[in-house]
Amino acid sequence: MYSVIVVPPACARPADQIRIATGEQVAFGRGEKAHGLTIAHEGVPRTAGEITAHRNFWLLNNRSEDQTYVVENPEGAGEHIKVAPGRMDAPVPFEFARVVLPAAGDLLTFDVWAPRHTFRSATRHEVPGALTTPAFTLDRTRRYFAVLAALCEPRLRGEPHAPLPTVEQLVERLAPVWPTVNRSTVYWNIDYLALKLRLRPSPDTAQPGQRLSGKKESLVSLALRFDLLREDDLVVLAAHTGKVRL
Repeated sequence: MYSVIVVPPACARPADQIRIATGEQVAFGRGEKAHGLTIAHEGVPRTAGEITAHRNFWLLNNRSEDQTYVVENPEGAGEHIKVAPGRMDAPVPFEFARVVLPAAGDLLTFDVWAPRHTFRSATRHEVPGALTTPAFTLDRTRRYFAVLAALCEPRLRGEPHAPLPTVEQLVERLAPVWPTVNRSTVYWNIDYLALKLRLRPSPDTAQPGQRLSGKKESLVSLALRFDLLREDDLVVLAAHTGKVRL
């Protein structure tokens, strides 16, 4: 049974997808024919690389002489890996992945799916001893979480390189669930998040005059890197769910 699905560019039908089982390989490039993936662009090598299925993940060979390939996680809000020229058998763990090929000024893409990912319950079952202290504690009913959700929303919506919203845009986005929101309260909650997630020192230990640059970028990077919130959490920004509380 197949374990990996390669989706060609502009693929319109399931019949056009390429399914491969563990141990099987599909090559891609400008000159690939038959069972390979042809990418008709003068900037793509005749044999650009190969994809090999391996149970619930896959391996990527980069046969380019001078171009790094990027494999993005479309669900990861910017999560990606780089595969250097000549690298063989680079493992790709993403369940849904987008391969990006630089080609003479263009960025060409195709998708690879690994739908056989398996999971087990992480719940403790009668394990003695003290519980593990959570790495991050966030209350999804509080206003600071709504601010964090509004900050992360553009990238969670599938635009991993989207610019972060300005404070004015945050105020406008939060107003339906937080009618009294203003610039000052947004600033306060961003500062609180930076302190709560240990991105800045506490007031009694901070050096006088020290400023933390890029607080918003640091918050979003941390939140998305460790899945502190997911696209489903954006429901806190929907007016019909009720008002967020202090």
